[in-house]
Amino acid sequence: MNGSQRSRRMARNHRRMARPAKLNLVALMDIFTILVLFLIVNNGDVEVLQSDRNLALPDSVSEQRPEAALVIKLTERDILLADRPVVSVDEALASGGESVDALAAALRTAARSGPATEDIADSGRPIVIMGDRKTPYALLKRVMAACAETDFRDISLAVNSMPTELPEGGGEALSVAGTGP
Repeated sequence: MNGSQRSRRMARNHRRMARPAKLNLVALMDIFTILVLFLIVNNGDVEVLQSDRNLALPDSVSEQRPEAALVIKLTERDILLADRPVVSVDEALASGGESVDALAAALRTAARSGPATEDIADSGRPIVIMGDRKTPYALLKRVMAACAETDFRDISLAVNSMPTELPEGGGEALSVAGTGP
């Protein structure tokens, strides 16, 4: 018994549907490969310093990125070196002299931990200062003096990076970039 063409087609479809479904992993692997490559390429593009919620960094249009270095944080109450309190802001402002002595002592201790290379001998050790927008200039000046006297002369100030804006009336964007020490 041969049956009609319709019955043969239905029997063929029933046999095909009775087999378990196969999962095509090739397309899924392609998608994950592209995703991994995208994440690897874009991973090292941004450097983010661990900011403190209590600090409101100033804005800047400078395109220079600071290199990884020791970090000094100037909060409302304390001066922190590598997230360890060194001295209070009130004591630092009340102390006489041009620099903060307690910070200078802590920086000397930190300088002993790393070897001095030719680059360090020429330009000084690198350091990043993170201060609030409202940090008094007198305190910032004393902190920078303490850094300079302990061979941390390659000083960078942490800021929020802002895109350059065109001045009114068009023209080219203005940007100011500092040079080394």
